[in-house]
Amino acid sequence: MQYDGKTFTSAGYQISLDTLKTFLWGAATRLRGQIDAAGYKEYIFPLLFFKRISDVYDEQFEGFVHEGGVEYAEMQAEDLTIRIPEGAHWKDVRAVTENVGQRLVEAFIAIEQANPGVETDGRIVGGLDGIFGPKDGWTNKAKMPDAIITDLIEEFSKYNLSLAACPADEMGQAYEYLVGKFADDAGNTAQEFYTNRTVVTLMAEILQPKPDESIYDPTCGSGGMLVKCLSFLRDKGQPWQGVKVFGQEINALTSAIARMNLYLNGVEDFSVVREDTLRHPAFVDGSRLRKFDIVLANPPYSIKQWDREAFINDKWGRNFLGAPPQGRADYAFFQHILASMDDETGRCAILFPHGVLFRDEELDIRKKLVEMDLIECVIGLGPNLFYNSPMEACIIICKSKKLNKAKGKILMINAVNEVVRKNAESMLTNDHIQKILSAYTAFETIDGFSKVVSIDEIAEKRYNLNISLYAYSQRYAQNQTLDAASAYNAWKQSSAALADVYDGLMDLLNR
Repeated sequence: MQYDGKTFTSAGYQISLDTLKTFLWGAATRLRGQIDAAGYKEYIFPLLFFKRISDVYDEQFEGFVHEGGVEYAEMQAEDLTIRIPEGAHWKDVRAVTENVGQRLVEAFIAIEQANPGVETDGRIVGGLDGIFGPKDGWTNKAKMPDAIITDLIEEFSKYNLSLAACPADEMGQAYEYLVGKFADDAGNTAQEFYTNRTVVTLMAEILQPKPDESIYDPTCGSGGMLVKCLSFLRDKGQPWQGVKVFGQEINALTSAIARMNLYLNGVEDFSVVREDTLRHPAFVDGSRLRKFDIVLANPPYSIKQWDREAFINDKWGRNFLGAPPQGRADYAFFQHILASMDDETGRCAILFPHGVLFRDEELDIRKKLVEMDLIECVIGLGPNLFYNSPMEACIIICKSKKLNKAKGKILMINAVNEVVRKNAESMLTNDHIQKILSAYTAFETIDGFSKVVSIDEIAEKRYNLNISLYAYSQRYAQNQTLDAASAYNAWKQSSAALADVYDGLMDLLNR
């Protein structure tokens, strides 16, 4: 890109987070009536990323001009983190009045090609190849006429999104806000890329990421779990730049959104691959899966369309507990996660609906899992923490090397009542998170809330991990009276009919 002799616009001020959120959602709502809400992300995220990298490029280029003149700046621009080729800048597309969508696609492709990833340790790090996602929609004038695209471009042009005006942490928060808004507006399609952020916070707090560790999400969606682990370190003032981040996501647009998310949060050392995790795991070391310090995930629930036959003969050895039934791939993802944990430091947190804890069709697999003594803790969460679904969630925590006090035991935490609903959204408050975290750290029985259970006791209950069978057992034994809400929740969790309710609900959601 050539400097045109004019001073690039400096930020001059910092955009408040509230202003940024309002502006971004306002831009998205301009698409109402033109496309379905589920499609907003296909257009808004690429535009946001394009505007951001163009403004940051200008900011950095102008700094080089002030430092050593135009020629010096043009030489230094070749080594910028993101390079923008001649004619592919935001202002170049903004100047176009006809075939705007086509011109935008040309700019996207030019930027992607000018910023290839770097191969490091057998993986491609960074790089913008495919980061703008599918591009067909931009050139469909019936769907996105020039006037609509131009209107969006002008809306984004109102604000400077340079680092000075909008620091990385603020941009990251605004991006996550936008992901959540899209989830609210898009209905059930949201769950493919969004996990309740308060639950993700709890998972990060439990896993306690450390500087220089590796973090992996095999079903990463929009990358929120990966970002949260890095934010955990950043918020505590610990080094986070050395953390190696890995993700895999089957959906092309969603994987692109994840990569944008990481870039916009200031992360550069990451590798997110678009691929089917069960069919083609992306991160391998020779004939073995690559091992990671931390694995966290919210796998797609009970998918039916997967290659069970291939998993039975899995060349990566991920079937060590057995092959799950065709109608439920949950334990296929579970075994992939366990096989991806480092043999010494490996730990994982997986968000599942409660059905995985007690379904009879997975009894043999669950029996082997319990006997291997990998499960450290099972946390039962309240309803509605999956987006647009009333199901109750659970977090299963596993470790390759359990502490001595946890060996041969599993901590059951019944936190089904630790949930609050605000503005039509269910969430965990900080008090809820701290209460659960304290119980997890203590690893002891707390009457009516947690119970340390031996593997022998679980075997006596036919390897049923239904939390209410254990966490309330002391109170029942002492004939204490439960309040109505607790009694109802205990009955609901332990009822054999719960499996049928989940089955029917998921069949409906998966149609």
